[in-house]
Order: sequence, then C-alpha cells, then structure tokens
Amino acid sequence: MNDNFELQVRWNGGKATVPEWTIQCDFDGTISLQDVTDTLLQRHGMPGWEDLEEAWERGEIGSRECMSGQVALLDMSVAELREALEQVHVDPGFVRFVDQARQLGIGVQVVSDGLDYAIQVILAREGMGDLPIVANRLLPAGPRRWKLETPWSRPDCASANCKCGQLAGQRAAGKRVLYVGDGSSDFCVSGKAEHVLAKAKLLDYCRANGIVHSAFVDFDEALSRLPEILSGQNEESTA
Repeated sequence: MNDNFELQVRWNGGKATVPEWTIQCDFDGTISLQDVTDTLLQRHGMPGWEDLEEAWERGEIGSRECMSGQVALLDMSVAELREALEQVHVDPGFVRFVDQARQLGIGVQVVSDGLDYAIQVILAREGMGDLPIVANRLLPAGPRRWKLETPWSRPDCASANCKCGQLAGQRAAGKRVLYVGDGSSDFCVSGKAEHVLAKAKLLDYCRANGIVHSAFVDFDEALSRLPEILSGQNEESTA
C-alpha cells in the first residue's frame, strides 16, 4: 500500500509536489477520543464551570474567556491531573496517519484550543512526543490551583488560540494547509484551508457553507483519503 500511495501522490510530471503541503490538526475530539478539558472539569471542577460552558455555547463569551475561567475552577493536584489524563485515549489510527505523512515529507502540527501540558503527556504516552504543539499553556497557580496563559490569542479573535493565525503562518511560509478537525473551534479556520478533513460538527458546518472538504470517521479512513486529497482529486463541498 505504501509504495502505491507514494507513487500516486508524490510525483506530477517528475516533480515532487507533496512537500508543499502541511497538516494542521485539532486535538480534542479529533486526535483524542475524549475532550481533555471536559474530562478534567467533570472530575475536579468547582461549581460554576458549567455556567461558563453554557455561556460559550450561546455565543456570549469566547473560548479565551471560557477556558481561562474554567481552568481557574480546577481543584486538583499534579498527581490527580496525570491520573485523569490516563483516561484520555487517542484514535489508534493517528500514529499511522502521522507516519505516512512524514514518509511523504509532510509536516504534521497539532493546533489546539486546549491545554499544552495535557496534549504533551498524552502524545508522549503514544510515542509521539516530538510532534509540534501549538496550544494554551496550563500553569500551576498553587498546590491545587491552575491558570491559563494564551500566548497564541489575538486581540481581534475571541478564541484562546487563534487557529486562523496559525494557518496564516504556514501560508506565509509557502505551504498549502490540510486542516483536520471536528468542532466549533475549527469553524473559522476551515474556511481558509486548502482542504479540510472533517467529522462531527465540523462536517455539518463544511457541508452547510460549501467548504471544500472530505468526511472521515477515524484516522484510518483519513489515511485512506490522503492520496486523493493531496492530488486534488477529492473535493466535496456539499456531499
């Protein structure tokens, strides 16, 4: 499969075309099978975090305000944090997806509105600790208290991590972006990527807004769609 895959997508008239692509991938609900922040809040959140979640879902606050407030309501030790992270699992096909992308010379970057420490711990456990991660910073604020820093936020964006800004950085470096995601935090950036691998809420959004995309359920299916995507033969906008 790998030999045919590489021949199909790497060569175009004798010229290598794949390395101009890069892949940016959401984490919570996309790479991971559970939402990390929700898992932590359900186990160790103090009263009030649900109100923030509901305000965010109604569009009354952005993810930066929501996430910062929720992280401040976490009551847990480092040991309890790591124990909770053991319950978060990764799509088993993601390792194969990343391995194939790397064989083709395509970089994979995790771009998340979630927590960098949690993502690092989970990916390292899966043998992918070297993947570049762009996410919010989870920092201690006391023995059982935590705070959020948002180094990738922008004044003109309500998100904690402006994914559109991350995409623009890759575009400035001459890359075409394949974006992979599943939820609300991926809506804005999906309209700016060259192609989107979408599932769940993001799939509905792409279909409703005519965004060029391919549907996937898991990363084994995403891997099977890569040849057509990278050669420009798989473009759904309404299907």
